[in-house]
Amino acid sequence: MILLFVNKQRRFQADQVAGYKTLCQKAMDKVMQRSFLDKRLLRPNLVLSATVNFVGIDYMKKINKEFRSVNQVTDVLTFPLLEMKQGKLIEAVGASDVIPHIDGINELPLGEVLISLDKALEQSKLYGHSMDREVAFLATHAALHLLGFDHIDSNEEKKMISEQDKVLNELGLTRETATEEVSAEPVLKRTPSKKAAYKKAAEDVAAADKIQTVKTPSAYEFEKTELEHSGFVAIIGRPNVGKSTLLNQISGMKLAIVSSKPQTTRKNIRSVVNGDNSQIVFVDTPGIHRPKSQLAEYMVDVAFRAAKDADLILMLADATKGNPSFVEREACLKAKESGQKVILVINKSDAVDKEALLPIIQKFYSLFAFEAIIPVSARTGDGVEELLKEIIVRLPSGPRFFPVEEITDQSERVLAAELIREQILHYTNEEIPHGTAVEIELFDERLREGGEDEYDRDLIRITASIICEKTSHRVILLGKNGQMIKRIGTKARENIEKMCGCKVFLDLHIKVRADWKNRPVFLNDLGYRKED
Repeated sequence: MILLFVNKQRRFQADQVAGYKTLCQKAMDKVMQRSFLDKRLLRPNLVLSATVNFVGIDYMKKINKEFRSVNQVTDVLTFPLLEMKQGKLIEAVGASDVIPHIDGINELPLGEVLISLDKALEQSKLYGHSMDREVAFLATHAALHLLGFDHIDSNEEKKMISEQDKVLNELGLTRETATEEVSAEPVLKRTPSKKAAYKKAAEDVAAADKIQTVKTPSAYEFEKTELEHSGFVAIIGRPNVGKSTLLNQISGMKLAIVSSKPQTTRKNIRSVVNGDNSQIVFVDTPGIHRPKSQLAEYMVDVAFRAAKDADLILMLADATKGNPSFVEREACLKAKESGQKVILVINKSDAVDKEALLPIIQKFYSLFAFEAIIPVSARTGDGVEELLKEIIVRLPSGPRFFPVEEITDQSERVLAAELIREQILHYTNEEIPHGTAVEIELFDERLREGGEDEYDRDLIRITASIICEKTSHRVILLGKNGQMIKRIGTKARENIEKMCGCKVFLDLHIKVRADWKNRPVFLNDLGYRKED
């Protein structure tokens, strides 16, 4: 059985978690070897799989409240994918249930499991047995739930308890043995207070100053460098106007995903452009639109927040649209209220005759006294150099916010998720794209022999989950014989390899999360958090 482990808690250290992973694997393997398992699940080319999440108390409480309307912490929760009854399939496995692998093996996901290690520790003390037995018991219990066992019927519950005891006996964790064991208290990670963290940082800086032997600014000193022009520039506009394309053109590399479908960007993405005595931090924002879900509300919120905090705003308009839209009128109104400087950038100017630009410029100028109006083509780069000059002269003097070598504040992990989502947008139909998100669950770098840092790596292993809203979406994302997910994965992997400069192994999974765009617990997990 294949188990994908996701650690969403911070209390237990990595070596302890590794031990609990091994226990879960052994326990679940034992369950899948029971005689009651449907013979149709034992085909030679079929491998069963499940996702096991180790979570903290707060997360477990949120999930319970979200899905069960119970405001409490439980030790384990399961989300089965197949219709089963005591190990037997109620419905035959279909093509949409299976994930084909290149080696001819088919993977059949049984579902997802959440285990609270905090609760397991509490219960091991309460019942007087070891933490190992408690974790193995929870894994066994969860595996049986995935196979259709439940507590509703007393006879069924008796059978479930019997099977649990058999598995634990085979693992050498019987009730009698367990009660005699001395429960080892796990080493807990303690998060330092903010005051302690600041004190530690100050001590580190002081120590670094004493041993500094070169004149190159350290990570702390670069902030003290005063530049003639320095500041944040927010790129705003309605969906699909070309904001991400402009950001990529300015930065010289793909930082934001580009698609013909609207509302592609969901988060503020920063690109840093350094000059001789200047630093511009561009912020690409989600397209401003009328929100219809909590995710959409998040997108609009971060867009306006970025504009509000910026030193300068670039308002992108589409030359092919002609008249100012509701979004652009609203943005002009908000800019008037805040007294911010705004440059109007008329994108896609290469798609219309030059004579047609003048009436468009006049219509926009009647709305707001723009600092400048610059026609550009984000696609070709035409007009971008002139735009940069206009931006630089309007920025105040200030510090260097980012080191010279940094071109974005986005991690490779975040960019990898976006590159996967870009291919989902590219290959799937209208209903799918905005009902999906991508969560990177593993980003493991392998260095070359003798390598010392990320520049010496030769392989990155990435495990990612595509989150969708409906089972029908999962069918589409898999495609016939798994061709769609293979296509998405192949193209995404190629783009991630270009970004990272080394070989990438990409493993994609699909999870169904009904109405995730309106569930705060999922939005927070995926990084869509409204700031205070």
